[in-house]
Amino acid sequence: MAAITGVIPRPTSYAGIWGWMTTVDHKRIAILYGVTAFIFMLIAGLEAGVIRMQLASADSNLVGPGRYNQMFTMHATTMVFMVIMPLSVSFFNFVIPLAIGARDVAFPRLNALSYWIFLFGGILMHMSFVVNQVPDAGWFSYANLSDKPFSLDRGLDYWAISLLVMGASSVAGALNFTVTIINMRAPGMTLMRMPVFVWMTLITSLLLVLAFPVITVGLLELVMDRNFGTHFFIPTEGGDPVLWQHLFWVFGHPEVYILILPAMGVVSEVLPTFSRKPLFGYPFIVFSGIVIGIMGWAVWSHHMFTVGLGPVANSVFTITTMLIAVPTGVKIFNWIGTLWKGSIEFTTAMMFALGFVALFIVGGLSGVSHAVSPSDFQQQDTYYIVAHIHYVLFGGSMFGLFAGAYYWWPKITGRMLNESLGRLHFWLTFIGMNLTFFPMHFLGLNGMPRRIYTYSSEFGWENLNALASLGYIVLFIAFLVFIHNIMYSRRSRRVTHDPWDAPGVEWTIASPPPPYNFAEIPQIQGRDHYWIVKENAIAAGTPITEPEALVDPSSIHMPSPSYWPLFTAIGVALIGGGLLSHYALSFVGGIITMMGVIGWGNEPVAAPSDHH
Repeated sequence: MAAITGVIPRPTSYAGIWGWMTTVDHKRIAILYGVTAFIFMLIAGLEAGVIRMQLASADSNLVGPGRYNQMFTMHATTMVFMVIMPLSVSFFNFVIPLAIGARDVAFPRLNALSYWIFLFGGILMHMSFVVNQVPDAGWFSYANLSDKPFSLDRGLDYWAISLLVMGASSVAGALNFTVTIINMRAPGMTLMRMPVFVWMTLITSLLLVLAFPVITVGLLELVMDRNFGTHFFIPTEGGDPVLWQHLFWVFGHPEVYILILPAMGVVSEVLPTFSRKPLFGYPFIVFSGIVIGIMGWAVWSHHMFTVGLGPVANSVFTITTMLIAVPTGVKIFNWIGTLWKGSIEFTTAMMFALGFVALFIVGGLSGVSHAVSPSDFQQQDTYYIVAHIHYVLFGGSMFGLFAGAYYWWPKITGRMLNESLGRLHFWLTFIGMNLTFFPMHFLGLNGMPRRIYTYSSEFGWENLNALASLGYIVLFIAFLVFIHNIMYSRRSRRVTHDPWDAPGVEWTIASPPPPYNFAEIPQIQGRDHYWIVKENAIAAGTPITEPEALVDPSSIHMPSPSYWPLFTAIGVALIGGGLLSHYALSFVGGIITMMGVIGWGNEPVAAPSDHH
C-alpha cells in the first residue's frame, strides 16, 4: 500500500491479545463492553443471592448486618453502573454505525479510551473487597450516613472515586455517539428516517452528557467532606444532608431513563421485524422519547416526598411525575398497535420484547402510585419500592437487552443462538422475575422496610420472602441456561446475512460485518431501508440472497490500532487509586495520563491507499 508524503504507514490491525488491547474497531469494543458487563452481571447476581438467602427465613444469621449492607450496596451499584449501562453501550457500539450506514464512530480512539476507563473504574470499585473496605451505604449513599463519623473506613471513598472514574468513561462515550449520529449518517438518512434505536441512543447520550456533571459535583463534595475537612453535608457545621439528595436525584432520575431508553429502542426494532409490518406511529414514539428526555429533569423530588420539602414542592412534583407517564403510555400503545394484525413470529427476541412491554406496564403502574405523595409516605423505603425499581430495570431494561442480544447475535457472531434454549431462558426468566419481585409489593404494603438484614417471624413476612428467594433460584438457573446457549452457539450453524428478514441497514452486509462495515456507503431509500430494497429487487425479478460483496480491506482507509487509549486509561485509574492509597500514586498517574494524551495527540495517522 503506497504511502502519502509526510504520513507514516501504520498497520490496520494486530493479532491476538495485543489486537484486542489496541483495537479501535467499534465492533470489537462492543464485544469488550459486553463481555465485561456480563462478568459484572454474574458478580451482581451472586451478591443478590446473598441478600435473598439471608432474607429467605426469619431471624436468619447467614451474614451479619455489616456484610448485608455491603451486599445490597454493591449489588445495586454494579447493576446500574457496571451492567445495564455498559450492556447498552455495547449495543450502541456495535449497532449504531451499522444502523446509520457509517464505517465507524466519529472518534474511534476516544471510544477505546471510554471502554478502558470503564473497565479500570469497575475493577477499582471491586478492589474494596480485596482490602475488606466495601461500600455499605446503599447505591445512593445518603448523607450524612456516608460521611464521617458514620462511615469510618475507606469503603465510601472507593465508591465515590470509582464512580468519578466511570463517569469520565460515560461522558466520553456519550459525546462520541452524539457526534456520530449527528454527523455520520449515510446519504438519505434524515432524522425522521433514523431507526428508533438510534433516536433512543441519541437521547440517552445527551442525558448522560448533561446528568453526569451533576453527580460529579456531589461525589467531589462527598470526597472532600470525607478527606479534606469540608462540610457540604455535615449539619453540625452548617452543611445540609438534603443537598446530597437533590444532587443525587437530579442525576438519578435522568439516570433511570438512561437505563430504560436503550431497551425501548431495542423493542422498537424487534417488534416490527417479527410482526412483519412497519412500526406503528413512528413519529409519536420518537417525540415521546424526546419528551421523556426533557421531562426526566422535572421529577427528581418524587424520591424526596418524605424529607419535608413542603406541600407546594410535593404537589408540583406529584403533577410532573404523573405527566411523565403520558409519553411512556404513548410508546406502549404504539407498540401494541405494531402488533395489531401483524404476522407475528414468536422468536426468543420477540418473546423478550413482549415480556418487556408486559413487565414495564406493571412497573409503570406501581410508579404512578408513588407519584401520589400521600400514598408515597406509606410506600417510601419499603419493599414496594424494591418491587417497582426491579420491574422497571430488570423486567424493563434487562428484558429489552436480552431481546437485543437474541436479535443481533447473528449479526455480531455470524451464528444463531439456539431458539429452544432461548425460549427456556425466557420462560425461566419471566417466571423467576415475577416470583422474586411481585411478592415484594405485598411485603412493602405490609410494612417491611428496605435495607433490613433480618426480621422476626411475628411480622408475617416469612412466606413471601421464601417465595421471593425461590424466584431468585429460578433466575439463577435461567442465567445458566443463557450461558449454555452462548457456549452452544459457538458450534451452531452459520447464518445468512439477514436471518430475520429485517428492515435495518445493518442487515445488508455480511455477518459478522467486515472491518470496514460497508464497501460503499449506502444510499438510504426510506425508514425501513432494507425492506424497500428487497421489495424493489423482487419487483425487478432479482431477489436479494447475498449480502453486499466483500472487498479488500486495505482498499478502504480505516483508523489504525493504538495503545495510547489504554495507556491513558491506566493513568486515569492510577489517579483514582492514588487518592485511595497514597497521593504519590496519583501524581504518577497524572504524569502517565499527560504522556498518554501527548502521545495520542502526536500519533501519526494511518496512510490511506493511493487509490482511495
